[in-house]
Amino acid sequence: MGRQRLGSPTLEQVAALAGVGRGTVSRVINNATGVKDSTRRAVERAIAELGYVPNLAARSLAGRRADAVALAMTERDWRLFGEPFFSEIVRAVGDALADTSMQLLLTLVRTDDERRRLVEYARGGRVDGVLLMSVRAEDRLPDMLAEAGLPTVMLGRRSGDEHVTYVDADNVGGARGAVEHLLRDGRRRIAAVTGPLDMYVTQCRLRGYREALATAGLEPLPSLVAEGDFTEDSGRRATAGILRCHPDVDAVFAASDTMAAGALDVLRSAGRRVPDDVAVLGFDDYPLAEHTEPALTTVRQPLEEIGRAMVRLLLEEMEQPEVAWRHVILRTRLVVRGSA
Repeated sequence: MGRQRLGSPTLEQVAALAGVGRGTVSRVINNATGVKDSTRRAVERAIAELGYVPNLAARSLAGRRADAVALAMTERDWRLFGEPFFSEIVRAVGDALADTSMQLLLTLVRTDDERRRLVEYARGGRVDGVLLMSVRAEDRLPDMLAEAGLPTVMLGRRSGDEHVTYVDADNVGGARGAVEHLLRDGRRRIAAVTGPLDMYVTQCRLRGYREALATAGLEPLPSLVAEGDFTEDSGRRATAGILRCHPDVDAVFAASDTMAAGALDVLRSAGRRVPDDVAVLGFDDYPLAEHTEPALTTVRQPLEEIGRAMVRLLLEEMEQPEVAWRHVILRTRLVVRGSA
């Protein structure tokens, strides 16, 4: 443990403790040549003892980079960080950055104060760009980062009129294809378990569900739609409510695999055979989809490709800040297993 001092240690204090000039400390911090090994070690000891943190803003003004990217998760509900989606995206982004010199910093941003702190942190030169995930419709954080001139890429989007660079999956097409699969199987009383309705991804998957029913000449009854929050427990609650209103339901389309797993539990407890009595279809194709009983038919999101595309776009924006924002939508694919 180094000696504690009031306030942040300065470059001058490091120089005094190491017995060298201020310029020598700067050369050590910037890994410049021409510094004796013994001097470099003395400066490094002084930095460690004082807990000195270089002024990254000044370094960035000098044309240097922080070599770090922030992945900010804006979800307000702590429970959702245990869902597979978050860990899969973190892994995909980390893999995409593995061949670069960039460090990945994870941060939670849930309040207005935390939004302001992230923007100031990024503006101070501590990160070179920001990746955002789980952003809801009313969240101004992407705009705050863009207004500050910080390279920013979102996973998903807040609306159909997004003006920040994003990477998304074809949620409308994926959901529509899933429900069409159920219709081809002869299902006619198809329920939907959605995610939070203030998220554009939820609205898109619900739209795909409704479009497929309308094309088949079926009325999408509001009572066949129940809102969840992408957790397994919400899938249980939503499915139980649907069964009470519509005991004749013959299929459930859940907007995530975890909610579909919850639906399977409720149907099993109610004595409904899957898929004989009720088909169940999820969205995402997490590893758990292969281990439910029966295994889940689901819509595969290309999460690895999404992570790679987010990193690629962010690195390009860092190299060319003047480039226009870009929108990338990747295809989904239906994976047929035992539940439908």
